[in-house]
Amino acid sequence: MGRDGYAGTGVGEFTPDGCSIELYQRLRPGAEPGIIAAHTPAGGTILELGCGAGRVTHALADLGFAVTAVDESAEMLAVVRGARTVRSSIEDLDLGETFDVVLLGSCLVHVPDPERARGLLAACVRHAGPGGVVLIQREGADWHDDVPRTSSRGDLEVTVVSSTEVRPGVRSVHVEYAYPDAGWSQTFLSRPLTKAAFEELLGENGLGVEAYLTPDETWVRASVMHP
Repeated sequence: MGRDGYAGTGVGEFTPDGCSIELYQRLRPGAEPGIIAAHTPAGGTILELGCGAGRVTHALADLGFAVTAVDESAEMLAVVRGARTVRSSIEDLDLGETFDVVLLGSCLVHVPDPERARGLLAACVRHAGPGGVVLIQREGADWHDDVPRTSSRGDLEVTVVSSTEVRPGVRSVHVEYAYPDAGWSQTFLSRPLTKAAFEELLGENGLGVEAYLTPDETWVRASVMHP
C-alpha cells in the first residue's frame, strides 16, 4: 500500500513511497561518493540512512569504507552488496553504536512532516555521538521554482515536471525518468527549507552546520553539538 501523496509508475515493483526498485538499481552515483569520501577517514565507518538499492552504497564500499546501509524496504536491501544491511525506519533506528560519518542523503531532511524530520535528525545524533560528523543533502535554492527542467545522466533523462503546493509549506513534486528502453515516474511530497530554516531545524535538534561542501550548497557537513 502506498503512502498518501506518493506514487510511482512504470514496470516492476515499487516501495510505498513510489520508488521503483528496477529504476533505482539502474541509477548510478554522481559526485556523491567523492564528496562523502573527502570527509571520512580512510577505511572509516559510514552509516547510510535511506540507502535504497545501493546507488551510493556500492561506490562507498568499493572505496574501502565499512558501510552500514539502512532502509525500510526489504526489496531494496536485497540488491545491496558489499555492506552490512539493516531493515528499519530511520526514526526507529537505534543500533547502540556510533560511526565516523552518518549520511542522510536523498534530501530526506525535506520530508513534509516536521515531526518526522526531527526523528531523522535524532537518529543522526544517536549514531554520530558527541562531535560526530553528519553529512546531509538538501534541496537547491531554486529546486522547486526552476520547473520543468531536464538533465541528462548518460543514457538517462530526468525531468522534474512540476512542483505544486498542496498545503501550506508542502509541495507535490512529479519527476519522470526516461531510458531508451524504459521509463518511470515518481510523485512525492517535499517541504522546501530556506538556508536559514534548514540551519534552524538542525540547531533545534542538536546539530550545527560546519560547512557547505558544494557550490550549490546542497551538501552540508554538520556536527553534533555538545549539551
